[in-house]
Amino acid sequence: MNAKLKKKSISVSNFIGPLIAALLVAVVVGFTTDRFWDLDNLNNLALAVSIIALLSIGSTLVIFIGGIDLSVGSMIALITMAMSTLLKFGGWPIAAGLLFAVILGAILGAFNGVFTAYLRVPAFISTLAGLSIFRGAAFLFNNGSPIFSISENFEIIFYGKLFGTIPLAFIYVAVFYIFFILFMKYSKLGREIYAVGGNETAAKLSGINVKKVKFIAFIIAGAMAGVASILMASRLNSGSPNYGSGMELSAIAAAVIGGASLSGGRGNIINTLFGALTIIIVQNGMNLNAVPTSLQGITLGLIILIAVLIDMWKAEVAELFKKLIKKKV
Repeated sequence: MNAKLKKKSISVSNFIGPLIAALLVAVVVGFTTDRFWDLDNLNNLALAVSIIALLSIGSTLVIFIGGIDLSVGSMIALITMAMSTLLKFGGWPIAAGLLFAVILGAILGAFNGVFTAYLRVPAFISTLAGLSIFRGAAFLFNNGSPIFSISENFEIIFYGKLFGTIPLAFIYVAVFYIFFILFMKYSKLGREIYAVGGNETAAKLSGINVKKVKFIAFIIAGAMAGVASILMASRLNSGSPNYGSGMELSAIAAAVIGGASLSGGRGNIINTLFGALTIIIVQNGMNLNAVPTSLQGITLGLIILIAVLIDMWKAEVAELFKKLIKKKV
């Protein structure tokens, strides 16, 4: 009974930590500028979170298997350009264009998965190559120029509201996060993803097809990049080879801040949402305070470093506190 209570307590603390971190960051940013609490800014903030939050789901799953995906930002550039070309110049219906975006994302993810899972290229190298290849391919469309005014009413996909009150972007985030929370907790593949990241050798000995699990994780990451691309394109009613720049770092940061371990096997999907919220609040606060772009990049890098350091040293720090408490007792 005590073991169950202890396990439940740990689970709750893991959930509460990232949420409190997001709230504290919001309070700090709110003290720096009154504009942060403006309703229009909060609305824009909430909408901006949706893109990073959805992109981060795939990045989190790749981190769960002990990998990393540096290419998802470039995927967004390529997917928005390809989809925009088909919708505006090819005359494709919007529904077909949206399906194409997700399928193309899955194919790009499979590209990473083949090299990482089956050809044994380290994920860092294969996805770094993907980052360059996908971004370069995006410039092959429309002579490298952005494609504006994709389609009439295309912006409704992002800015539309359910029943005239609930933003559709919120619905997308809720649906995908609920699905992947249940997927990771109750599906066989979800448990296998944790197992592969936790101990690959043990996973192999237990009969898990490690290569297949890794391959599928990258496919999911690509498909979620396709979903994020749809929101990005519909938000601006355009496609651009420059879209998604740096978003791979934001997605990784969201997962790590949410408690996903870069060594794999540990983390919680819902916490990634709080991590994404933290990242967007920080970026929004810096924009409101007119912080130079260069410093914003430095800040994001420092956040990632701090989050990783916490992940790497939290066991040692916890053990140190236990020893100190025992000595005092």
